Amino acid sequence: MLSAGLAMRPGRLATVEAIVLLDTDRPPSNCINCGAAVPDGAKFCHSCGLSFTQEIAAVRPAEMTPLGARAVPADPVAATAMQRIQDALKDRYTVQGELGRGGMATVYLATDVKHEREVAIKVLLPELSESIGGERFEREIRLAAKLQHPHILGLFDSGIADGLLYYVMPFVKGESLRGRLEREGMLPVDDAIGITLEVADALGYAHELGIVHRDIKPENILLQGGHALVADFGIARAVSDAGAAKLTQTGMAVGTPIYMAPEQSMGDVVGPSADLYSLGCVLYEMLAGEPPFTGKNAAQIMAKHVMEQVPSICIVRSVVPEEIEQAIFAVLSKAPVDRPQSAAQFATLMGMPFGATGTMRVSRGSTATRRVPSGAQPLLPPQVVRPLWRQPRAIGGVAAALIVVAGLFAFLSSRNKVAATAGPEARRLAVLYFKDVSKDGSLGPLADGLTEGLIRAMSDASTLTVISQAGVGKYRSGSVPLDSVARALRVGYLVRGEVEPDGVNIVVHLRLDDASGVNLRRASIQRPAGNLTAMRDTLALVASDLIRQQLKEEIQVRQQRSTTSSTAAWLLVQRGELERKNADAGVAKGDSATTERAFHAADSLFATAEAADGAWADPIVARATLAYRRSRAAGRDLALVRKWVDVGLGHADRALAKDGENADALEVRGNLKYFTWLTIVPTDPAAARALLLSAKADLEHATKANHNQAGAYASLSHLYQNDNAATRTDVSIAGQRALEADEFLANAEVILGRLFLANYDDGQFEKAGQWCAEARRRFPSGKLAVRCQLFLLTGKGKEPDVAAAWHLADSVLAVTPPAARAVERLNADLLVAAVIGRAGRAKPALLDSARHVARRSEGDATIDPTRQLSLLGAFAYATIGDTADAVRQLKQYLAANPQRVQAYADDPGWWFREIAQDPRFRQVVGAAK
Repeated sequence: MLSAGLAMRPGRLATVEAIVLLDTDRPPSNCINCGAAVPDGAKFCHSCGLSFTQEIAAVRPAEMTPLGARAVPADPVAATAMQRIQDALKDRYTVQGELGRGGMATVYLATDVKHEREVAIKVLLPELSESIGGERFEREIRLAAKLQHPHILGLFDSGIADGLLYYVMPFVKGESLRGRLEREGMLPVDDAIGITLEVADALGYAHELGIVHRDIKPENILLQGGHALVADFGIARAVSDAGAAKLTQTGMAVGTPIYMAPEQSMGDVVGPSADLYSLGCVLYEMLAGEPPFTGKNAAQIMAKHVMEQVPSICIVRSVVPEEIEQAIFAVLSKAPVDRPQSAAQFATLMGMPFGATGTMRVSRGSTATRRVPSGAQPLLPPQVVRPLWRQPRAIGGVAAALIVVAGLFAFLSSRNKVAATAGPEARRLAVLYFKDVSKDGSLGPLADGLTEGLIRAMSDASTLTVISQAGVGKYRSGSVPLDSVARALRVGYLVRGEVEPDGVNIVVHLRLDDASGVNLRRASIQRPAGNLTAMRDTLALVASDLIRQQLKEEIQVRQQRSTTSSTAAWLLVQRGELERKNADAGVAKGDSATTERAFHAADSLFATAEAADGAWADPIVARATLAYRRSRAAGRDLALVRKWVDVGLGHADRALAKDGENADALEVRGNLKYFTWLTIVPTDPAAARALLLSAKADLEHATKANHNQAGAYASLSHLYQNDNAATRTDVSIAGQRALEADEFLANAEVILGRLFLANYDDGQFEKAGQWCAEARRRFPSGKLAVRCQLFLLTGKGKEPDVAAAWHLADSVLAVTPPAARAVERLNADLLVAAVIGRAGRAKPALLDSARHVARRSEGDATIDPTRQLSLLGAFAYATIGDTADAVRQLKQYLAANPQRVQAYADDPGWWFREIAQDPRFRQVVGAAK
C-alpha cells in the first residue's frame, strides 16, 4: 500500500508519502530536512544524518496528478524507462504514471488489468538489478510474499521484465508515520504505544518465519484506517547479500543511521533484535518528538548509538509511563543479547500482559482496535525484572504503581466500547450452517451452499477472522447452545440463517448474534427461486452490512472468483457437495457400499452441472477433487489408485485450461501428483524427482493464487518433509500458514505434530514447547499432547526428569490403540533411555540403567520394517555416550532409508552433533552414500 497523500510543513517541500525515493545520481544541493548544504556525492546529510538514498523524495505539487503520479516524467531518460516497463508488462498492467524515483527503485502507479485495481509497481534500477541478480531477488521476494499479516503491506506479484526486477504492491491512500510526525511532532502516548504494538506484532510474525526487515523507520510505517502497516519487506536482505562493493557502486545502503542498531552500523550480522532496536528508536521519536540520537553527520550518529546512553524521555515528557521508558532503555541496549529477544517480550516489557490465548486487543479511538503480538514470554532482561515499586523513579510506592496500572487499564479497555463489549475475540466470526425450514426439507443443499458461499466471501475480510467450514461443521445439528459454540470457536459474533420458500420466491432470514446468543441485528432477503445466484451474491453484502453496523467499520467481502449465472448449475453443484459429504462419512465408517453409491451420485451431479454451464470451472474442479478422494479411498489397490489419479488429473487439467489461476484446481492437481509419488513411485529416480517437483510447483502456485489456501499449505508441509532440497524452516512455514488460514483443518493435529518436530529437530526447544502447548490445548486427549512432552525432556530446553519421562511413556501407551502398543512401548522407552542418558551426565551411575533400557527396546525388522526404532536407538546411545552402539543403530536405519543418507551427511542435527566427527559415524554416512 503506497500513499497518495501530500503533506506540507513550513520549511519543507511537498512529499510523496511512504515511498523510498531519491535520485542519488543528482543529490540535492541543500538537505530537504534541515536546509544544510550538501557536498557533491554525499549519501547522508552531514548536519542531520538524513539518508539521501532511502528517505522520502521531494516532488513538486505541480508535477502531480490527482492520484499522486506524474503522468509523463519530465526527464527523457525517465520517460524511456517508463515506456520500457509499460511495454514489458502491458499484458498485465497499464502504467498510469510515475510516483517517484530514488537511488534504489522507480515506483509507478498502474492498473492491474485482470483484477481492475490500482497497484504500485516498484522497479529496481538497472544497476541494482544487475548487482542483486534475478535468483537472489526471487528467493527473497518469495519469502516476503509468504508474509500475510494485518500489519504488513502485502505483495501481489513480482518478476523480471525486460531484465528489470520488479514487485507489485497494493496502492491505497494514506500516509506514513513520517508524515504524521512532520505534522504533529510528538504523538499522544496511547497512539504511540498502539502503533508500536502493531509494528511489533508484524515484526514478531516475520521473525518467526526467519525474516528480518533491516530498515524499520517512520518512512516504512504506513498509517491507514487508524492502523499501522510495515512496508518494504523483501529486498533489504537481497540488497545486503549483493555485497558491500556492489552496494557502493549503486549508491545504496541498507538501514538508516538514525534508527540503526550498533551491530548493523558496524556491518555485523543482524537478527530480530536489530529490528526491535530500530522500533525502539521510532517509539522514542513518537514520544519525544525527535530520535534518541542525532548528530552533524552519519558517522557521528552511528558513534552515539554505539557509545552514548539513551536520554530519558520522562525528563522532557513526564506523562510517559515509567515502564514504557524502561522498555525503551531495554530495547535500545547496545548489545543484542541484552535486549528483549522477541517482539512479544518487548510488548511484555511495555506493560501489555497476555491472557491464556496469547492475544489481547488494545483500543485506540472510537472504532479502531489493536492486536498485541501473540506468544509473549515472561522472560525479562535482568535490568527490568524488578517490581515497579522498587524501580528508582517510582513515586508514592504502591499507590503510584496502582495509578500506572489503572492508567494502562483505561488505555486497554475504555477507549473502544465495541471492543470492550465484544471481548478479545471481537473480530472473530462464525457463520453457522443455515437451517432448511421448508416443510419437505428440500432446501437443504441450497442452505448449505449459501452458508459455505458466505463463509468463503467473508474469509477475505482483512479485519475479520472467519471460522472455516470444518470449524462450524460439527455444530450444524443445532443441539449445542450458542454460547457454548462461541466459547469453543472463540468468536465474538455468530451469523445464523434460515431458508424457506415463499410462493415462487426463496427467503433467507439472517441474524447476527453476540457470543452469548443475544440477537443484535437481523435482515431478510427474498429472491425468485429461478435466480438463486443473485441470492448468493446479495447475501454476502447484507451480512457484511450487519457486521459493519455493529463494529462501526467497513467490511470488504470477497468477490466471487469463479461463478455462474445458471441457477440450475449452481444447485447441481450444491447437491453434488451433499453427496460428496455422504461419501466421506461412508469412508470414515468403513461402509464401502454407501461410499461407492455416494461417490457415483456426486460425480453424476457435478457432470450435469458442467453440462449446464460449460464455462464454469467449479464443477470440473469438484470432479477432480472427488477423484482424488476416491484414489485415497482405494487403499493398497494400486491399479485402482492409478485409475482415479488419472481421472482426477484429466479433470484438473480441463479446469485449469479455463482458469489457470484457479487455486482449488492447482491444489487438487498438486495433491494428485504428490499422492502418486507417495504410492506409485516411478522406478526412474529422475522421473520420481520430476514428479515431486511438479507436485510442489502446483501446490506453491495454489498458495500464490490464494494466500489462504489452507489445504495446499498443509500438503506442502508434508511434501517438504520428503524433499531433500527443502528445510525444516520450509516445513514450519507451510504448516503455520495452513493453520493460520484454517485452524480447524481436519488434519490440524498432524500439522501441529510437524511443526513441533520441525522445531524440535532444529533445536528450537522454546518454539517446539509452544507448539506442544498448543497441541495440549486443542487436542488434550491425543497422543501428540503427551508424546511431545516426552520428546522435550530429551532436549536441552528441559531438565532430564526421569520419573516424569516414565510417567509420560506410560501415558503415551494409554492413548495408543491396542494394535500399535507393542511398537509404541519400544518408541517411548527409547526416549526414556535418552532422558536417563542426559541425567547420567551429572550422575554417571544412571548410565547403566540407560543402556539397559535402550538395549531391551531396540526392536528388529519384523516389528519395525522402516527401522524408525533404530534411529531412536542411535539417538539414545549417542546421548548415553556409547558411540559404537549409536553408529550400529544408525547404520541399520540408513540401510532401510537410503534417501536420508545425504541429509545426515550434510547436517547430523543436534541428535548426532557430538559424534559427527567420529570416524565411525563418518564412515557409515560415507559408505551408505
